[in-house]
Amino acid sequence: MNRWRWPLSILALLATLAVFVAPFAFIVLTAGMDRVQASQLQLAWPKNPQVWQNLVDVFKTRDYMLVTAFINSAILTVVSVSVMTLLSAMVAFLIQRRPDGFSRVANFLVMAGLIIPPAIVPTIWVLQRIGLFKTMPGMIFIEVAYGLAFCTMIFRAFISTIPRELDEAAIVDGAGPIRLFFTIVFPLLKPTIVTAVVTQSVAVFNDFVNPLYYLPSAPTVQLTLYNFQSQYTSQYNLLFMDILLITIPPLVVFVLFSRQMVAGMMSGAVKG
Repeated sequence: MNRWRWPLSILALLATLAVFVAPFAFIVLTAGMDRVQASQLQLAWPKNPQVWQNLVDVFKTRDYMLVTAFINSAILTVVSVSVMTLLSAMVAFLIQRRPDGFSRVANFLVMAGLIIPPAIVPTIWVLQRIGLFKTMPGMIFIEVAYGLAFCTMIFRAFISTIPRELDEAAIVDGAGPIRLFFTIVFPLLKPTIVTAVVTQSVAVFNDFVNPLYYLPSAPTVQLTLYNFQSQYTSQYNLLFMDILLITIPPLVVFVLFSRQMVAGMMSGAVKG
């Protein structure tokens, strides 16, 4: 087995370079090219580098639409992930601590949320009836609903490792359900909170389909890709510069919190 270790390691390294590093290098290099060279779509060094000019052109396109899109995406991500994390932690606590018929139904709905694909047309109909279609609050509700099942699942796995004796001691001291959750249980969920926040922040910030269907009136960062692509012509240098700019924030978040995220995902599995 030892003699296969180095060949397998080299093969895994080459696969990583091909799958992750090469596409990112292609994006970076193309973002610095002029329009003529970028249209060739080749992995090559820019002959006439114009990184700064491409950056300025991307920001100036359609009256600084990218700045507005970053603001919209930041609001959508922060609010929806905050609500999603709090609600999923409370639902997971209730399901885990109340093994009755209600909990079994709630657990079934959580599992169904992970398996059943979203129905776009009925969802648009519901949003139109309640007056939230093409609005930021409606988009926030959509992101919360779509991410709630995953967050509930990982919170429930961690809550199962928290001894019930803590709950009983708090109840003896006079703590009610709300105080029990926020003062005893919720602070213990920090590793899982980091996991939920990081994974869902990246997912919401990078979401392309949902804002396209439910929030076409207020552009998010992913929808700005349409600015540089059309049926007859595409400005690939500006397109890839836009891709590079909207890739940096989630990449930085993932790199900074990757260790805490893995620890949070493993903690429930290891202790459970």
